[in-house]
Order: sequence, then C-alpha cells, then structure tokens
Amino acid sequence: MRHPMNRPTDVELSILRTLWDLGPATVRQVHEVLGADRDLTYTAVLKMMQTMTDKGLLLRDDSERSHVYRPAQAREHTLKHLVDDLLERAFGGSALDLMATTLSSRRLGVKEREELARLLAQARQKRP
Repeated sequence: MRHPMNRPTDVELSILRTLWDLGPATVRQVHEVLGADRDLTYTAVLKMMQTMTDKGLLLRDDSERSHVYRPAQAREHTLKHLVDDLLERAFGGSALDLMATTLSSRRLGVKEREELARLLAQARQKRP
C-alpha cells in the first residue's frame, strides 16, 4: 500500500485550488478570492495557510515582507493521490466500481461523454 499523503480538508482544497489558479500568492490575495465564496476572515485564512505549510501542503517564501505561498505539489499530483486514496478506501481499489458509481450518480453532457470516450480510447492504446 502507498504511503498516504496529508489529505487536505475541504477548506484546504479551496486554498489549493485558488493557488493553482492564481499561481504564487499572498494570504491577502487568497483571502480576496475565497471571500467571494466563503465567510472566512483574513486571520482564519492566514492560520490555515500556516497549518498547510506545516503539513507540507504549501511552500512559503518569506524573503519579502508579505509571505508568498504556493502549493508544494502540482495540481495533477495532488488530485491523483486524492483519487488513489478514495479508490482504495471506498472502492477497494476497483476503478470499475468507481466509474460505475460516478456514471450512475450523475448525468453526463455530450461534451463529457465525448471526452470520456476519448480518454478510454487513449487508455486502450497505452495498455493491452
């Protein structure tokens, strides 16, 4: 079994998504983006980002007066680990069960079905 990464909470994922979209940013910049969606104070965002740094989810550049934060891992890396964790914990490692559950729980639009077909075709080419 793989070594589990620090699994981000929902709010931590919001901060990570914000930083993936913005690029390296200060607490104030992250707070401004999150303030539109959540009722979080500046100090709450600051504390969360400090905790995320301690957990290894964020890196902090403190060479300037306003510290600049960035995700410790690329978006794709983090999401892959989250999906792998969910796959193991909830579906016993069965990607088929994960996909069947996903497909039965929501309606896919035409574009999503086309993209899914493309990804399946691509996966067939990679693996016999």
